[in-house]
Amino acid sequence: MRVLIVGSGGREHALAWKLSQSAAHPELHAAPGNPGIASLGECHPVRAEDAEGLLALAQAVEIDLAVIGPEVPLVAGIADELRHAGISVFGPSAGAARIEGSKSFAKDVLEAAGVPTAATLPIARPPCVVKADGLAAGKGVFVCRTEEEFDAGVRAAYALGGPLVIEELLEGEELSVFALTDGSRTIPLGAARDYKRAGDGDTGPNTGGMGSFSPVAGLGKREVEELVDRIHRPVLEELARRGSPFQGVLFAGLMLTDDGPRVLEFNCRFGDPETQVLLPLTGGDLLEALAAAAGGDLRGIGLEADSGAAVTVVVAAGGYPERGDAGSPITGVDEAESLGALVFHAGTARRGDTLVTNGGRILDVTGVGDDLERARALAYEAAARISFEGSRYRHDVAQPEASHVR
Repeated sequence: MRVLIVGSGGREHALAWKLSQSAAHPELHAAPGNPGIASLGECHPVRAEDAEGLLALAQAVEIDLAVIGPEVPLVAGIADELRHAGISVFGPSAGAARIEGSKSFAKDVLEAAGVPTAATLPIARPPCVVKADGLAAGKGVFVCRTEEEFDAGVRAAYALGGPLVIEELLEGEELSVFALTDGSRTIPLGAARDYKRAGDGDTGPNTGGMGSFSPVAGLGKREVEELVDRIHRPVLEELARRGSPFQGVLFAGLMLTDDGPRVLEFNCRFGDPETQVLLPLTGGDLLEALAAAAGGDLRGIGLEADSGAAVTVVVAAGGYPERGDAGSPITGVDEAESLGALVFHAGTARRGDTLVTNGGRILDVTGVGDDLERARALAYEAAARISFEGSRYRHDVAQPEASHVR
């Protein structure tokens, strides 16, 4: 079976790593991929947003299944282009991907589905949350508790282009919940907690994610199933009713408030870095499940969560999220892996035989253990072995007293 993974980040490396373990022994291809994925399959110099190039590649290599990782190509309708050409795709249509591509569209769907979410404020003033309506690589949300933060948040959101959405500020703990769907049937995949702020103690600007862990206390299989039944399934039914059935993975970002779970946002793809902790804990054949979802029939498919825990620490460039880093030599990856950690490449490149930086979030270091304490210890021991100029990471991922709120 030939599989094409579209994307170049840590999420795509984690997917390649997990898919490579399938009993089908897939031949993996990636566009454009990264040095980590290159150790598992063949990478091709085709951008994730290049629909024409991806179609030509898929046809030339005779791809059996395309797995689209990032949100930008999904919202742009690349899944539609590939499907129209007869290629099986794991990832929603452009119509269904609007659940992430437009905050206002998502609000409308949530209201129609009767799913609780943060209220849109009639008067724009703090405390509130300012959001860019469109895609912003996880950096379009601004929590505003003061007038100064509000003014800065509005300016920053406007700079991203497009309209704004202003919501009430919810308090509680955040949770990311994932479910696979074939358009009508849905399988809970799992839950994780991530850390969006750049600095320890949830300080600094929002980022694409600085770390994550799973499982989350008090959220076992039954509780996750209840959340999927309450949150995901009504939204999926509403999308199907509108003529845009969703095939892929639906990711709900929730706030667990005193009044129950409320939706912060929906995403139309696997999370990053949540995928890096969920997949090491996922039993069963992921490739079989993704192919079944793409084919429209998840009947008989099961993905049971393995026991244990996983913690991911993102090693980022010194200037992230404002700017990334390119060309700085990276050392210590082999040493980190020799400890037993998984190191997923997120923003790397090869310069000859040297691994170098090529982005904002550079590497995702994942520790897996019998419990969170052991997984966390391994992740941090391994992260400490990795070095490049200006490298940094949060020190409080999965720390019991860390606040991990929006």
